[in-house]
Amino acid sequence: ALETLKQRACESVELNAERLGALSRRIWSQPELAYEEYQAHDAMTRFFSSAELPGAAWAVQPRYKLGTAFRAEWGTAAPQGPGPGPLRIAFLCEYDALPGIGHACGHNLIAEVGAAAALGLKAALESLPQPAPLAVQITVLGTPAEEQGGGKIDLINAGAFDGLDVVFMAHPSQENAAYLPDVAEHDVTVKYYGKASHAAAYPWEGVNALDAAVLAYNNLSVLRQQMKPTWRVHGEI
Repeated sequence: ALETLKQRACESVELNAERLGALSRRIWSQPELAYEEYQAHDAMTRFFSSAELPGAAWAVQPRYKLGTAFRAEWGTAAPQGPGPGPLRIAFLCEYDALPGIGHACGHNLIAEVGAAAALGLKAALESLPQPAPLAVQITVLGTPAEEQGGGKIDLINAGAFDGLDVVFMAHPSQENAAYLPDVAEHDVTVKYYGKASHAAAYPWEGVNALDAAVLAYNNLSVLRQQMKPTWRVHGEI
């Protein structure tokens, strides 16, 4: 039953709570910037390579597509006879920090939660009679450089997400929720070019770039009252 599988997953997380907490604290205590998360990467790969973890071993690729990315996999045996391929479920672990303020965004917790969820699902699947009616492959992806550079974009372009059916990630927040709407962000740079002229003798021959920029800024500010609640426009001159 589903409740039994949930219980097995929770029991696994509790069983590994001390290891998971130590992993998180190790990453927290040694903050590293995007693409430089060598100590966090090594801590994650050692965690999934450890013989102390219960159940069958994980197959770990310590240098996967990027220097500080990794991939750990485990899967159940496929049922005999023709049928669909395995269901491929992935969990993401981030572990880069912010300049000057370390893990203020909680990526050490993202790494811990991703690892915990993978261990929990693995334990639940291992508790089923084998071979299971559906083969399942669990993948843990270490995804560096979330704060700067776009590490996941690099991994997508390198094919790291190919073949995955569903991907999960958790993020610390002020709210406890399974889903929170997010806001996409895109920068737009607009340059205004003027034309010099004598301000007293021939002002009509000039073009005032600053006036144009100020008018655009003010017009966007007035437009905000017609914008939807999820729209955000912030300008700088």
